[in-house]
Amino acid sequence: MANILNIETSTEACSVALTGDCSLLANFEERSGRRHAELLGGFIKKALDEAKKQERKIDAIAVSIGPGSYTGLRIGLSEAKGLAYAMGLPLIGVPTLQIMATNVMFNHHDITLESRFAPMIDARRMEVYTCVLDMWLKELMPTKPLILDADSYRELLDRGPLLFMGNAVEKARTVIDHPNARWVEGVQPLAADMLALSEKAFRAGDFIDVAYSTPLYLKEFQATTPRKKI
Repeated sequence: MANILNIETSTEACSVALTGDCSLLANFEERSGRRHAELLGGFIKKALDEAKKQERKIDAIAVSIGPGSYTGLRIGLSEAKGLAYAMGLPLIGVPTLQIMATNVMFNHHDITLESRFAPMIDARRMEVYTCVLDMWLKELMPTKPLILDADSYRELLDRGPLLFMGNAVEKARTVIDHPNARWVEGVQPLAADMLALSEKAFRAGDFIDVAYSTPLYLKEFQATTPRKKI
């Protein structure tokens, strides 16, 4: 099995995981505060040191490709590109929403083959980045920005239970009131949960361009004008 260095910086958390032999070999993470630029380089060095200690050759670099924070995604992809280029390794882009769905898929006790997943990333105000996935990660609703209201996801909710997760769960609960809504707390996209996805992409030869690939932003960045101090 491939030895893969996984990088995740799409939300508040910053994390790096070394995976191989279908196992988590080393994991470094900080789950709060946006300190990606400060922490990421050190986490990567620790993971590479661990690979060297275990006498493992890195076969690929994987990075969470978005959607998510503009700044976090840029930092993660830039670091991943630099590593892939310097080490002569293929680069894997892992969809961020699939990382969260995979976390719940493997760790939630009520999962069945009929389970459906609605990962959400906060996009400020009442907007989220989201999709709906089945157990095979097929999109039942495409990845998109969505403004939350009482009718969001209604057609899918009417068909049966839908598991919501991510850092927009509390916001969503204030407007979505449906008996089939299931709320999974505390789920963040983390490098440790990229294992199955990056391994699958490596086996399929599903790589992204080291030079020209870009994050999945979904929306153009809109800078705000700072308020003048009186």
